[in-house]
Amino acid sequence: MQETATFAAGCFWGIEAAFRQIRGVSDAAVGYMGGHTESPTYEDVCSKKTGHAEVVQVEYDPDVVSYDELLKAFWNMHDPTQVNRQGPDIGDQYRTAIFFHTPEQQQTAEASKQALEASGRFDRPIATAITPASTFYRGEEYHQQYLAKRGLGSCHI
Repeated sequence: MQETATFAAGCFWGIEAAFRQIRGVSDAAVGYMGGHTESPTYEDVCSKKTGHAEVVQVEYDPDVVSYDELLKAFWNMHDPTQVNRQGPDIGDQYRTAIFFHTPEQQQTAEASKQALEASGRFDRPIATAITPASTFYRGEEYHQQYLAKRGLGSCHI
């Protein structure tokens, strides 16, 4: 049985491509979550008026890859100390966040964040928000598998 996990880690193109490489992930779709506008478009989200983050919604087989393993990959895909930015991308849509779908995901995400903070890996505090998942608005088709469609292996992540 497939489970769902949702992550925000800056520009969704590279994050989606990275999650697709993980054994046990059956699908990864880019979209928007965490805002207050219904059915936002990319342009709406970029206006910084919707409150949405660019996210990747991951469908995975927990018998093959655990949620904890997805979290470890997430932490390595971006700089979780950045507030409302990743690399050259600036704005609240590029924030770092984990949107949990179950109480178990919430507990696992919080423990994972605490362990990362305690590890001393970063000089600054972890800025990643851990919040309940809300409606996922699938991104426009031209954003889905954007890098693969263009023959690119990665972006700035």
